[in-house]
Amino acid sequence: SIEGLLEQEVGRLVIPQVFAKMGIKITITPLPGNRAQAAATSGKKDGEIMRIYSYGVNNPTVIRVPTPYYSLETNGFIKKGSSVVINTKDDLTRYEVAKVLGVKHTDNITKGVPANQLTDMGDTEKAMIAVMKGRADVALTNRTDGLLAIERAGFAEIIPIDTTLAVLNLYMYIHKSKADIIPRLEETLTTMKDSGELAEIIKKAEATTIKRFTP
Repeated sequence: SIEGLLEQEVGRLVIPQVFAKMGIKITITPLPGNRAQAAATSGKKDGEIMRIYSYGVNNPTVIRVPTPYYSLETNGFIKKGSSVVINTKDDLTRYEVAKVLGVKHTDNITKGVPANQLTDMGDTEKAMIAVMKGRADVALTNRTDGLLAIERAGFAEIIPIDTTLAVLNLYMYIHKSKADIIPRLEETLTTMKDSGELAEIIKKAEATTIKRFTP
């Protein structure tokens, strides 16, 4: 998993319960985004718990479990009173942008933004600090992750923009060396989803994670 992101922490609680239905115990290791990708795509790890659709397109050594189990919103966060106006992702090209290194949905949304206007940070709070200190005009992250980051840091001057820039489904990915498990995993996941069990597990995982992340 990618470390330090709220949606990934939700996944760390949900996915072991999916595998437990198959009688399999798994271990999930949080890593920085690029290291997580390297570990999964090289086969050092057996997969990743939560990535967007295009991750599988760009990384052919891992195979997407077809059914998404979660989603995220890509949002911008700005300082109150700033003149920043962002209605679409194309508007980002006019601003200095901070994002978390190795997170694919913010990498994708910033394609076309000049490299000298992009700053990769180690975590969401550092991206918010960049906005607070005027080193960036906007910080990009998942909406819930961003709201919790500014609450934890006490940054009352940072607010989300009104427009959601993207809504993306999230999937599990398995290294091709373990591809034989995917049909069974897909069947388990869809059964849990259709019965409503998965939604209940996710709801509890979100509540637990938000409580742990909130001061």
